[in-house]
Parts: sequence; structure tokens; C-alpha cells
Amino acid sequence: MSLDSKIPEGALADKWTNHKFNLKLVNPANKRKYDIIVVGTGLAGASAAASFGELGYNVKAFCYQDSARRAHSIAAQGGINAAKNYKNDGDSVFRLFYDTIKGGDYRSREANVYRLAEVSNAIIDQCVAQGVPFARDYGGLLDNRSFGGAQVSRTFYAKGQTGQQLLLGAYSALSRQIKSGKVKLYTRNEMLDLVLVDGKARGIITRNLITGKIERHSAHSVVLGTGGYGNVFFLSTNAMGCNGTAIWRAYKKGAQFGNPCFTQIHPTCIPVHGTQQSKLTLMSESLRNDGRVWVPKTVETAQKLQKGQIKPTDIAEEDRDYYLERIYPSFGNLVPRDVASRNAKNMCDAGKGVNETGLAVFLDFKTAIARDGEDAIRAKYGNLFQMYEKITDDNPYKTPMMIYPAIHYTMGGLWVDYNLMTTIPGLYAIGECNFSDHGGNRLGASALMQGLADGYFVIPYTIGDYLAKTPYDKVPTSHPAFDEAEQVVTGRINTLLNSKGDKTPDEYHKELGLIMWEYCGMARNAEGLTKAKGMIQKLRKEFWEGVKLIGVNEEMNMTLEKALRVADFLELGELMVDDAFARTESCGGHFREESQTEEGEALRKDDEFAFVSSWEYQGEGKPAKLNKEELVFENVKLTQRSYK
Repeated sequence: MSLDSKIPEGALADKWTNHKFNLKLVNPANKRKYDIIVVGTGLAGASAAASFGELGYNVKAFCYQDSARRAHSIAAQGGINAAKNYKNDGDSVFRLFYDTIKGGDYRSREANVYRLAEVSNAIIDQCVAQGVPFARDYGGLLDNRSFGGAQVSRTFYAKGQTGQQLLLGAYSALSRQIKSGKVKLYTRNEMLDLVLVDGKARGIITRNLITGKIERHSAHSVVLGTGGYGNVFFLSTNAMGCNGTAIWRAYKKGAQFGNPCFTQIHPTCIPVHGTQQSKLTLMSESLRNDGRVWVPKTVETAQKLQKGQIKPTDIAEEDRDYYLERIYPSFGNLVPRDVASRNAKNMCDAGKGVNETGLAVFLDFKTAIARDGEDAIRAKYGNLFQMYEKITDDNPYKTPMMIYPAIHYTMGGLWVDYNLMTTIPGLYAIGECNFSDHGGNRLGASALMQGLADGYFVIPYTIGDYLAKTPYDKVPTSHPAFDEAEQVVTGRINTLLNSKGDKTPDEYHKELGLIMWEYCGMARNAEGLTKAKGMIQKLRKEFWEGVKLIGVNEEMNMTLEKALRVADFLELGELMVDDAFARTESCGGHFREESQTEEGEALRKDDEFAFVSSWEYQGEGKPAKLNKEELVFENVKLTQRSYK
């Protein structure tokens, strides 16, 4: 299948403006004749559903949570980027575009990224109008701070709860439409399949997670805003319910999957401390504004820390290695996430880890507290410090935090064109569940920006262009395509419920996560990936023969929920391994050990890999087909990333 990105002609700065003018419009009176399904109610899904409702479309919105405001977007604490240049420190739309392209290691589209930077300022204005309580400076203007990968302050924030406040804004807009009757919200409902009629997305099959009832929903278009699939790794910073089922079902119906192996490892998480954890906790990247990352200079000192013979406060200043400041003097502790994560791993691999497992480094606020005072630090990060203390029983005002990288975000997702449409006509993917804007590595504070950009400012325009060419006729849920899709869903459910094994879905999920982390995590090589592929195939076979479920479908059955998601993770994990194997370069968060500079930095191969890997499903038991979208760079020069 050929890939048409539909990038508009013309100068970079004019593409979106001209494209909006050229898009077809739907008469306001005709909008009420169209039905749109939105799956997912995080920042992308909620903002899109609210915007569609405001425009006049009939919207059905679905989420598996008991409330739209429980979406995982709520956990994004640090901030949201915009090129307002309030600090007069040299920021601009082009600089935000450039930093994002560079930070993603030149593996994303110029046109999409520029549009993201261009609409970023409108997002802030909209959210302020909604009442989002952004922090303000002494003069009353919105305050902002810096994040990794940038030398300017462009991150707007609401203390350490930015995602929560932005989600409340989007939720308020959504609630207004629910009240008006334009949006019907289905909570505790999970999409289990996509329905195609004449090759177009025309509906979904859902399961009510309380009653088990399988339901059919028809529409003229389907929009997925279901977030990332980082929980393939079992342990991640994602909420436990985050899953890849919706996008995986779409993939198996013909939507191609872009860059599935592009996973972000966040450097600022509370380290793993046992075998019974269900998730990892992210400490915001904003902490690296004032926190200094260090390890002991010698392995001997680190070993004493690991054995509990000394405390971090016992280590003199001259015996500490502030390695990010030493290696990257220009960016220091604010290097991008992939660089910070890789260096933390390097320090721990060298034996300088600082907790009992040797898999942690310090994030120290001693200097900032001495400089600004404890009250100033508390005002900026108080809730994060409190959260850390509640989890670790350690006071970060007195002793340094311990942090270690963890799976956080997936830059891969369904392939979409400039209009955010997948390779299935009428099926859109917005926010984290598409591949489009972050390349090989997402800069901090850009996730919230993309979710709201897609939902508020992109898809409300582009979906109209599709619907304007779509007849008003509705597809009845009695259509044979719905019968077929529902039979597939019920067949999978019955097969799982009838399995008589002795291992729970969680046990298989943990095994998959260990394989993925070991062989497809922070560093990868051909030998490990080959081994991982075999291990996943074996594990998947065992899963279908030996998973143990309890209960029936017609009830709240969390083992069934989990089993359905794990079944998809097992297939998705294998595709991630295939993609990582095929890309024999390092870029961003994807570090192939065979491709590195003499200094141990990621080494790209632009001549061979300046493309989007787009995988096409070929049928059960058949290897996926790799299609390539060549990336064209006309406005930036591809250079080796250097933060020194």
C-alpha cells in the first residue's frame, strides 16, 4: 500500500494556513446529520469530542474509566510548551519547531512539527480562557520554565499538576457538550474491534466493563485518541489501564503502524524496588530545572552507599560527579530525555548506582535550596516532593532523590497523514496513539501540546473535509459487517474464558515486560532482538494454551479485561521487536548498540533510515510488510545532535 502523507505545497510557514482554506467545509445545518465516534477521553480525545460537539456534530465518546477525567493525561505534571517568548529569551515558532525536529533526531515530518509549534500559542490562550490556573510571574503574566532539550523557557505550568488542570479544562468543555446533548459519553466501555463497511471506518464493537454486554455503535467516522502502549513493558509510568487494544485492532483491520519501536525512556522516575510493583512513578522532568544529577566519583563510594554504610549527605562535594554538567556543559541537567536516560544507565553499568540494586542516580536540590530557599522550592515542586516522600519515606528537602529511567511514552503509533487520517478512510488517530510529531524522541512538555493541538485545532478542520465528501446515510448496526466483527470479539472472549491453564494474565504480562525491557528497552542489538522475537512467540503460544481466567463475560471481570489486553500486547511486542531489528541505526530513544559514536552517543544513518517505518498487517501467521515514507527536510540541516 502506498503512503500519501498529503503534505500541502508551499512554504513551511504557510502550509497549514493554506491547507485550512483549501479544506472542504460542512454547512452548519448539515453537521447535525453526521455521527462521529471518539474513543478515549484524555486531552486529545476530550478536546476533540468537545470541539466536534461545539461544531454541531453528533458525538459518541467512549472511555474505559469510570469518568473521562481519570484519563492518564492527568498524570503529566510538568508543563506544556508554547512559543510565546514571554521571557524574551529568543524563542519563536521556528525555534520550537527546530528543537522538536532536532530532539526527535530528525525522524518526524517537518510540516507536522511546524504546525504543532504554530498552534501551540493558541492552545495556551484557549486554556487560559477555560480557566486553567497557569502559574503567573510577579507582573501577572503567565510564568514559564525550561525543560530538557531547549535553551529557552517555554513551558507553561500549573504547579506540578499541569496535566490535571488541562484535563479539567477539556473535561469542562466536554461536559458542556454532554449537557447540551451533542456528546453522549459511554464510560466503562472498551473498544474491542473496528467495523469497516466498503473499506471505510463506520463503527466499533465495545464491551461494557460492568455488565459484559457487547454493543455495536455506528458512525460516519471514528477517531481514536487512546494514548500510548508503553504498558507492553508491564512496568511503566503509565496508568495500569493504559493499553494498545484499540490501535491494535485497527492495525489488524488495515491501519498501518508507524515506528512501533520508538519508545521513550524517562530519566526521572522512582527506581524499581521489588518484584511486586505494578507500575513506576514519574517525577516530573521540571525537577531538572533546579535539581542536579550526580553519582559518586568512585565505585568504592557507590558500593558503600549500596550497602547502607554511608548516606548521600556524607559524600563531600569534591567526591561527587555531576556527570551531565561535566559531559554536556551547554545543556547540563537539561539534556533531552534520551541522553539523560542513557547516561544514567552508563553510570549504573559502571558500578556507580546509588541504591541497594545499583540502579539509581541522585537528583539533588541542595544547591537550589541554598540559593533560593526551601520555601521557593516548595512553591515550585511541593506536591512532587510530597509524593516522593510518601512513596519512599525519604525527605527530598534533606537528602537527594533517587531516580532511574523508566518506560514513559511511545512515539510510535498508527500512521497518519497530514490530516491525521490513518490508512483506513474515515479512521483518525490523534495524540499519543499516532506516530506523527515526535520522531525518535519526544521533548518534555510536548505531549500535552500535541494532544490539545490535535483535538482543539487540527482534527476539527480536517475531519470536515472528509465528512463533506461522505453521504449522510447511516449504516445500521444490523449490517453484516457488524455481525462479523461481533463474532470475532465474542469468539476471542469465549476462547479465553474456556482456557484451562494455571497462569494469570498478569504473569504472562510480567514475562513479556521483562523480555521487552531486557532486549528492546534502553539499548538493543541484533542478537538480543532475535532472541526476544523467539521468546515472545513462545510466550504467546503458551498464553493461548495456558492462561487462567475466572468468572464469566456477563459480569465485571477484570481478568478477562486484562487477558484481552495482554493478548494484544503479545502481538504488538513482537512487531516492536521486528521494527527495532530492521532499524540498524540509533536515533533518539532507540539506541542500537551496533551504531554509536566513539563517545557512546547515538549514531544515525541518514542515508539509509531517514524514513518512517510503516508496518502493514498481512494476515494471521504472516510477517508484517514494511512500507517506508521517506522524510524530506527542506528547512533544517540534519546534523549529529550535540548538547555539549
